Amino acid sequence: MKKDEPPLDFPDTLEGFEYAFNEKGQLRHIKTGEPFVFNYREDLHRWNQKRYEALGEIITKYVYELLEKDCNLKKISIPVDATESEPKSFIFMSEDALTNPQKLMVLIHGSGVVRAGQWARRLIINEDLDSGTQIPFIKRAMDEGYGVIVLNPNENYIEVEKPKIHVQSSSDSSDEPAEKRERKDKVSKETKKRRDFYEKYRNPQREKEMMQLYIRENGSPEEHAIYVWDHFIAQSAAENVFFVAHSYGGLAFVELMIQREADVKSKVTAVALTDSVHNVWHQEAGKTIREWMRENCCNWVSSSEPLDTSVESMLPDCPRVSAGTDRHELTSWKSFPSIFKFFSEASEAKGGSPRPAPTRRSHRLKHEEL
Repeated sequence: MKKDEPPLDFPDTLEGFEYAFNEKGQLRHIKTGEPFVFNYREDLHRWNQKRYEALGEIITKYVYELLEKDCNLKKISIPVDATESEPKSFIFMSEDALTNPQKLMVLIHGSGVVRAGQWARRLIINEDLDSGTQIPFIKRAMDEGYGVIVLNPNENYIEVEKPKIHVQSSSDSSDEPAEKRERKDKVSKETKKRRDFYEKYRNPQREKEMMQLYIRENGSPEEHAIYVWDHFIAQSAAENVFFVAHSYGGLAFVELMIQREADVKSKVTAVALTDSVHNVWHQEAGKTIREWMRENCCNWVSSSEPLDTSVESMLPDCPRVSAGTDRHELTSWKSFPSIFKFFSEASEAKGGSPRPAPTRRSHRLKHEEL
């Protein structure tokens, strides 16, 4: 027997959910001190999932607040020339992002529900803010004198309710005999009744039908990366630009290289990829791009080997080393110290001989880590 589903009406604050982040950045119940419980109501997976998603929306806003208040980043609206009425997105930048003459760090997360400032929503909710957000990267970068730009590649559209379309009833047509019209109307009503009954059973609380309005020149992660490059990164004063790109963010970076090869080569000093899903063959990256990536990029991949152990690659692009974890979503956090070391060495080596990628040859893997 199917249970009646409680209303999909959830709080819009952490306090409403009775959760808060403690001093270690862990999400805990304010009364019991327990971590977040997904199966809050047994046998109601859809309801539990909707509750989790509602909490996720609050987490997204919470991280945005931390970026502004804790990291002192500015929220910049895009497109830069947007009209009052058109859909808009935004990125975050440090005060000196465009004026810092030395170093600029650009952060790009992966695909899915994550938004600016996050690596993985699951980690924020179940582990802590350090592992799940980009905040440790931002704070350390600023301490070390970098300007910072945080991309928001999944904010590609806004959702609005679909306008109701009036469908002309068959009875409005006067060309048909009255008896035929009545028969058609009866069949139509029966079909609608059955469909509504099924819909109510399948989806007890039918949600509003929404439509997506895409953001101009930012309708995909790849478009967004190119847009932010053209309007911000390319205009920056920094002599050395560094990218940290996780998962699909790595694919977006490779696409940026394909579209802006000469510009990227002239400004970017090093790129840290974390379990990047780019593919130089599928993306048709040319030989000169592959050669540049071999010298200037490193991909910290999920692997059970110790951090920085060299991992064999079947693709002719950048070196791959272990992130020291076999969990995809943890690769950015686990490789955090190695990435800053990689950038520091890249700065020193600029203009000199190419630097080796961080490796531990003694632990070299024999096969590609899948």
